[in-house]
Amino acid sequence: MEIQDQTGRRLGKARLPEGVEGIARLHGLLARFLPEDADPSQVLIGIETDRGPWPVALVAAGYRVFAVNPRQSARARDRLGVSGAKSDAGDAHVLADLVRTDAHQLREIAGDSDLADGVQGLTRAHQALIWDKTRHVLRLQATLRDYFPAALEAFGDLTAPEALELLGKAPDPDHAARLSRKQISAALTRARRRDIEKRTSTIQAVLRAEHLGRGPILTAASAAITRSQIAVITTLTEQITQLEAEVKASFGRHPDAEIYESQPGLGQILGARVLAEFGDDPHRYTSAKARKNYAGTSPLTIASGRKTLVRARFVHNDRLLDALTRQAQSALRASPGARTYYDTLRTRGVGHQAALRQLANRLVGLLHGCLKTHTHYNETTAWAHHTTTAA
Repeated sequence: MEIQDQTGRRLGKARLPEGVEGIARLHGLLARFLPEDADPSQVLIGIETDRGPWPVALVAAGYRVFAVNPRQSARARDRLGVSGAKSDAGDAHVLADLVRTDAHQLREIAGDSDLADGVQGLTRAHQALIWDKTRHVLRLQATLRDYFPAALEAFGDLTAPEALELLGKAPDPDHAARLSRKQISAALTRARRRDIEKRTSTIQAVLRAEHLGRGPILTAASAAITRSQIAVITTLTEQITQLEAEVKASFGRHPDAEIYESQPGLGQILGARVLAEFGDDPHRYTSAKARKNYAGTSPLTIASGRKTLVRARFVHNDRLLDALTRQAQSALRASPGARTYYDTLRTRGVGHQAALRQLANRLVGLLHGCLKTHTHYNETTAWAHHTTTAA
């Protein structure tokens, strides 16, 4: 850590320990250089993360804390020296100098509520479990393809309850061929499937047909792997369901939940993800453009000399952009105005992904307006301008 005054003169530096001890020592060091009646907001602090106990403690103390992107600090390091040397002391000097000179260009850590932080923790954990489940299903698929391809033919969806149950009971070709109609139909009944008799006959016929296989030793080993993978997938499915209920409950307690749910294409889960990634600090986004830029849905213009290039933003919050893209896809069915807007772009020759991104950008603007005025989404008001222009 390095402390500078307004002229850039170094007042002090130190290596702070983690936890309460480190925060207490920081307060003590700052107090040595501040007048007794100084306001904590006079202190500007640069830090390379906006998550965790330290940023929260610094904001709670009243300091102005700026989350400096590692790319920004790397560029600033090059500005201050060309040797390429890097050290903790050097990084502390760069951060202190950058905050002193360019605070107006940096993003101050948002003052999100504890409820919004809780929603973010839940939504990110929920999404991470879904990604983990997808990876394990792909591994199961690869394992079955290697020694038991009939299972892939019999069960089109390996995440289906009946597939997991029956493969758990019979993870190899020999045991699967001996599954009775009663066992198969019982699994389908528990999974609440239709046309149970027809499905039972199809699954049994595929499992009892002749297929290429592997040797007994490899088959036994692969069957053990399949059992293990099914156990993991089953557990992940249960935990995803439990976390989903927690996400909905936590999101439902937020005062802006109804505004988010009123937006086309946003339900409780997607709405919670969008709220979590945007945060709920009412002063964080000064305009709809600022919110769109953070979302990564607005285009990026690069103008140099006679050359002007407009392209998508590649640096963005992946979780937020994923949620907004899913919202745009759902809005095509939920909102006539969104559908018309998308179709108009397509008729102009805009590609599917680009049109979807522009629609997402428009929806972010609508969300910003609703949050700013504390009103619910209105289909007629939202698309009146575009309808008039198209006419």
